[in-house]
Amino acid sequence: MPRKGYVNLQMDTILKASGINKSFGPIQALEGVNFSIYRGEVVALIGDNGAGKSTIIKILSGVLRPDSGRLQINGHDINLRHHSVIKARTMGVETVYQERSLGEKQPLWRNVFVGRHLHNALGFIRIREEKEITLSMLKESIGLKGVGISADALVGTLSGGERQGLAISRAMHFNAALTILDEPTTALAVKEVRRVLDYIRAIPKQGKSALFVSHNLHHIHEIADRFLFVSHGSIVHQCRKKEMSVSELFEKLDQISAARGKNGEV
Repeated sequence: MPRKGYVNLQMDTILKASGINKSFGPIQALEGVNFSIYRGEVVALIGDNGAGKSTIIKILSGVLRPDSGRLQINGHDINLRHHSVIKARTMGVETVYQERSLGEKQPLWRNVFVGRHLHNALGFIRIREEKEITLSMLKESIGLKGVGISADALVGTLSGGERQGLAISRAMHFNAALTILDEPTTALAVKEVRRVLDYIRAIPKQGKSALFVSHNLHHIHEIADRFLFVSHGSIVHQCRKKEMSVSELFEKLDQISAARGKNGEV
């Protein structure tokens, strides 16, 4: 459910997955995956390694195509035979990865507009405008200050938290209805983690939604409005945050992991 304060968004369904199946040879990676994400909420995807989280993310972001099922984004049916990263972006789905969201040796402005450059009537890239937009992101969205800030700086000059902030800001600039966050706080210092969590909190305030994947259940409980538990390639349980404390979140995951072990999974 959307977080309190955004009820006026009328429970618009941003994404609906129905009966999604995916196999890799004899391995059934996903089986009958069903869930929805609504406007103005942060949804957490929870599960052990190998449960199916990464496959779900890759299908939603267009990296993989499912074998069968139905996927709707903003009320539009997606032709899964032609689903791709570009199609997903066009439909309003952006992905922020743990490390691969930005090109390390590219200037910031090129990272923001890669694959989506602004062009003038002659077909040339509107570099000045792109740099101005990037500089605005650095100052307003990420909170960088000082006269030395430059859109020409390399990504490597930013801290890990700032890089994730820029990637999230880029998704908001391109009006992403759903931003997928794949382990965005992994390997970050405590101060940087707090910054990234603040960036994520800002997403629903703009009427957008997020799918948050993390192994840190404390962060999940702090940020997410709803929890989806994944095991054996299926959504086996879901609930709202108010229905489950942090300790109960750990207990539920332990129960699911134990059941998975009894079935011979590792």
